[in-house]
Amino acid sequence: MITRRQFVTAAIGLAAGSCLDLPVARPASWRRGADAPTRRSEVAAAVLGEAIYVVGGFGGAGGLVEAYHPLANRWERRTTLPLGLHHTAVVAMNDYLFVVGGYRDGWIASDAVLAYDAGADRWQARRPMPTARGALAAAGHAGKIFAFGGAAASRNSTATEVYDPVTDAWQARAPLPTGRDHHAAAVVDGKISVIGGRLNGSYARNLGIVEEYNPAADTWRMRAPLPTPRSGIGAAALRGRIYVVGGEAPEGTFSQVEIFDPVSNRWSRGPDLPTPRHGLGVVAFQGRLYVLAGGPTPGGSASAAVEILEP
Repeated sequence: MITRRQFVTAAIGLAAGSCLDLPVARPASWRRGADAPTRRSEVAAAVLGEAIYVVGGFGGAGGLVEAYHPLANRWERRTTLPLGLHHTAVVAMNDYLFVVGGYRDGWIASDAVLAYDAGADRWQARRPMPTARGALAAAGHAGKIFAFGGAAASRNSTATEVYDPVTDAWQARAPLPTGRDHHAAAVVDGKISVIGGRLNGSYARNLGIVEEYNPAADTWRMRAPLPTPRSGIGAAALRGRIYVVGGEAPEGTFSQVEIFDPVSNRWSRGPDLPTPRHGLGVVAFQGRLYVLAGGPTPGGSASAAVEILEP
């Protein structure tokens, strides 16, 4: 069992590029996909059907929605968001995309929930989130969407709120133990791991904390910390493990790919991301990991890169 003192000690610090000596996962390789039509960062991404949707972002792209078709390796533009957002979260569920929170009009925290019908290529507003926040993490499980942490006015929230798309209703759940922003969340075997992030918007205060939420019991527990504390990360579950990719710190962006096995509570190292970047989209599709867009240098940089990991 990891004590709280050990956990927090491991969670803060470590400059970009530093990493514990981890076992390396089985051989894997990266390849390049077709570049996105638009360079951007601080995006959100999710898989719906056979397309990966990349939503919002910096660089005048707050309303932008572009869909990547991995099987055809091509992109298409979709109807823009009704509200320009960056640092938002997106979850695919019940044949819809749900965009939750983010920042609008500069750095004003949003409570907006927007639902996208891909068949009709149309957006509609849903019931707002109770706690407005940007740079949050969200995940879908058992027909509901869970929103964790984030920040408003550079102050962290510990809110855990769950949305039911069928009833269009929100409910408060057990708070996130460590309030943070620019973190990631992924689901394995019905448990949601909330990983990394930063304190009060400062990437000089990056975290390695991993806290696991049990939706059925509405409880939290600490898990082995992320070996390389970082924020502005992306994460996705693939074959029962969680891949954590990219991130930023004052010293630069991260190439580290670190892989968490929730069953053994251990981390291993994957092959480095070819283009280190932060504020990126990370999704799993048909047994591969897709990393899309993101900033190659800390702050407001942007790219159109699509890189695909074949584990």
